[in-house]
Amino acid sequence: MAVQWELPKLRVDVNGDWFDDDVEVTHPGILLNLRGNLRRDAQGYFIQTRVRIPVEVADVPFVVIRFERGAGGFIASLNDGAQEHVEPATLRIGPGDVPYCAVKGGTFEARFSRAAAFQLLGMADYDERTGRGALRDGARSYELRRSA
Repeated sequence: MAVQWELPKLRVDVNGDWFDDDVEVTHPGILLNLRGNLRRDAQGYFIQTRVRIPVEVADVPFVVIRFERGAGGFIASLNDGAQEHVEPATLRIGPGDVPYCAVKGGTFEARFSRAAAFQLLGMADYDERTGRGALRDGARSYELRRSA
């Protein structure tokens, strides 16, 4: 009797943690493989092996855990261990006042952790009169725009 293979039920929660069914994936090598092979198209997130394995993503697949000024601009440390230059024009403030930015060459978005959000907002100028914030990089200023 042949055993029928079933697709894994992969998902990424709002904190960027991966789960297979309801079991959290914690092995560093497996996490590196999953995050490194994640793709997105019009049908959603997936990992392509010999078959397409869908990945349910609660919000976005990556989380900024640290945000700081670095040589040549702003640096985001991601939950996958990567450090990336952040293009300030990609910053936005989403629902619940949570900041997001483009990562991985603009292929994905990353949600800021609470600590990283405080780091970002600590660098921003806030105009009490208009209720708007802006991030300055040298002579340039980037509005922290709100999105739905």
